Amino acid sequence: MEAETQTDIVVRPVRDVDAEALGRVHATCWHETYDHLISKAALEAVSPKRLAELWTHWAAQGPDFKMVAALADGEIVGFAGSGPARDKDAPRFRELYFIYLLDAFHGTGTGKKLFDAVAGDEEEMYLWVAEDNPRAHTFYSRNGFALDGATHTEPFLGETLTEVRFVR
Repeated sequence: MEAETQTDIVVRPVRDVDAEALGRVHATCWHETYDHLISKAALEAVSPKRLAELWTHWAAQGPDFKMVAALADGEIVGFAGSGPARDKDAPRFRELYFIYLLDAFHGTGTGKKLFDAVAGDEEEMYLWVAEDNPRAHTFYSRNGFALDGATHTEPFLGETLTEVRFVR
């Protein structure tokens, strides 16, 4: 599937029937995003089926959570989610949990559409992102977030990933 222009993308709330497709896209995005940060062996262990099971739960969390999918020609190509802060020392009440988009759709405006659907223009929130993910750092800075100096090491696929916190 070729990347579409921004106008060809539909962003809508995630539905429970999306779980299988979201699991596949989620696994692919992890491979594309973390291949330079996590070992190939750890990434090979990523199960689209297991991620689909997680999406079955995430799709039905309630009104405080915003989970959306981006579709091109009816196929899911990315997703985003936000909700109540998960950290005890959270600098904001809401957290942007994730935005993942297939590489082929980077630079098409799709990431911004996903972002707008879960974060809005001015909503105060924070997020964690891999320290070595300059593309994401640029995207979040462009959308009003700034590093606040907080870092942590997160277990990820049996390894560790250093993350930095952005706040808006």
